[in-house]
Amino acid sequence: MTRFTLADLEAIVAERATASPETSWTAKLVSKGQPRAAKKLGEEAVETVIAAVSGTREELVGESADLLYHLIVVLKIAGISLHDVMAELEGRTRRSGIEEKASRQP
Repeated sequence: MTRFTLADLEAIVAERATASPETSWTAKLVSKGQPRAAKKLGEEAVETVIAAVSGTREELVGESADLLYHLIVVLKIAGISLHDVMAELEGRTRRSGIEEKASRQP
């Protein structure tokens, strides 16, 4: 099992976001702004779904890695930390998913 965490990825994204867009894909995405980064996240989400439905295990692993990376970039641009997302997830564990979803319905 790897010791690499999403927190590690978040730190790498933060560091690379300050690099030159000519030398870093992360910096290039950040420099193009949230609309472009969010579009790329959406593309990766679709590719992940396709891999989950009809791809190989390796394809799903690769697309999932792309999806998580692009999510971290979108969060970085928005000024949202992984800690914020994890706190939200932690709060949701206090009740069932069915109860949580029902509470959001008008």
